[in-house]
Amino acid sequence: MSSHESSSLTWHHACHVTDVPDDGGSCVLLEGKQIAIFHFKRINSWYATDNECPHKQQMALSRGMIGTQGDEPKVACPFHKKSFSLESGQCLSGDDFCIATYPVRIENDQVFIGL
Repeated sequence: MSSHESSSLTWHHACHVTDVPDDGGSCVLLEGKQIAIFHFKRINSWYATDNECPHKQQMALSRGMIGTQGDEPKVACPFHKKSFSLESGQCLSGDDFCIATYPVRIENDQVFIGL
């Protein structure tokens, strides 16, 4: 779960856990926002971020490759390979770009995103 959790969050049902591929991502539309959801099975963690890569404003991050940079879980944009931390949203490619991250909660095999 992300460190963004607070009492002011509204939790939204996003999908069933089987809708997100292991070690991959899917996209959902919540409150008019495209949200990328990642199941990083190798480290037993779930993440949610903006789906839009700020580098070229493309809705593509849910199709990106996840991995780690050191101990930092990351997603790389499938088009231009800009990498972003799945925890903080900071660009790990040396650019000033960043993406929003959202807390994820799993209950009864259902995925919930806090906005």
